[in-house]
Amino acid sequence: MNILQIASLLIVLAAGFGTVNYFFLKLPSSIGILLVALATSLAMLGIDLALADFALADQIRNLVLGIDFSDALLEGMLGLLLFAGALHVKLSDLRAQWPVVLLMATLGVGISTAIAGLGFAWITGMPLLVALVFGALISPTDPVAVLGVLREANLRRSLETTIAGESLFNDGVGYVVYLVLVGIAFGATAGHGSGEETNQLAAAAQLFAQEALGGAVLGLVLGYLVFRVMRRIDDPSLEVLITLALAFGGYELSVALHVSAPIMAVCAGLLIGDIGARHGMSEKTRDYVETFWHLIDEILNAVLFLLIGLEVFAVQLEPNYFAAAALAIVLALVARLGAVALPLLILKPFRDFGPGTLPIMTWGGLKGGISVALALSLPEGEWKPLILTATYAVVIFSILVQGLTVGKLAAKVGREPDLV
Repeated sequence: MNILQIASLLIVLAAGFGTVNYFFLKLPSSIGILLVALATSLAMLGIDLALADFALADQIRNLVLGIDFSDALLEGMLGLLLFAGALHVKLSDLRAQWPVVLLMATLGVGISTAIAGLGFAWITGMPLLVALVFGALISPTDPVAVLGVLREANLRRSLETTIAGESLFNDGVGYVVYLVLVGIAFGATAGHGSGEETNQLAAAAQLFAQEALGGAVLGLVLGYLVFRVMRRIDDPSLEVLITLALAFGGYELSVALHVSAPIMAVCAGLLIGDIGARHGMSEKTRDYVETFWHLIDEILNAVLFLLIGLEVFAVQLEPNYFAAAALAIVLALVARLGAVALPLLILKPFRDFGPGTLPIMTWGGLKGGISVALALSLPEGEWKPLILTATYAVVIFSILVQGLTVGKLAAKVGREPDLV
């Protein structure tokens, strides 16, 4: 199938599964589409087991594997989704919460990676460096899933901004940490000795600085240049096109320059969504831009969650992996608790946190497509099938269980009489 046929099939399936959810399940759109896609996929696998000669699962598996989920997300959809999400986060709100967001997106990712990695190495017996790669890919909270849930949860604005800001930035930071650890873990056999290890650590530090800081600088520079151009234009359709060019072109430029494309997309989106909207757009243009990017967000969201449901065909459902996958779910929650608790403890003497901040941020730290994409992009090896299975289990649990209950948790422990 060519790319147009694949895109057409995904849109048709997303629309069909979304319709089933609308009439029967009545769940939040993205979660409903994922659940219908997952149920359909499991039903196909069941039919294949019952009718061995039918070979239906093999045909669908070949189709799903023909769609490179990792490339589709990391090299295509992610930039648009992060840009769209960042457009709706105001810098004025983020500025008030920046210490929390900064610690969560940096220290928090490091803590989560360490806890998940050490725990997974102990559970499975895999080499520590490989287990830390699992910790890195499972640590970022998925902005697509998180922002979708926030629309339903009606949290305090300060808490909503903290969760949204953290999910946008820790995606990029987590991706960079993943790249660093993959380089160390899978390049570790190239040499031995303290000199080689020192060189690896120095190269890792340089890569992190280049990716993270370079992505932020590029995003701000491109966002500012686009803002200056948009101030001189009063054509809503053209200005929408310019924002689309920024998201697409900036992402590809980041890849070419070897800086973090996700961080670039977030920084550019924040600048255009706040300063650009207030000082560079007319009211009509703001409506056009917000409506356009809301639709882009919703459509890509639906396709992404559809793909997550279908990716069960790429997972090796080996019975001996099930126990490790179940323990990985618990481990991911413990790692998330540590990633939230320590930054809050550090900042507690300097600022007040509202009721329910710790449980809501822990339970609301949803995992999503980026974790699956990173697991799929791992080099082939003996541990990849187990990591992929555990990652998929964590993501499905996170979206279906945590995503459907975090709103109820917020209603119990996260509200205040003066909720704004």
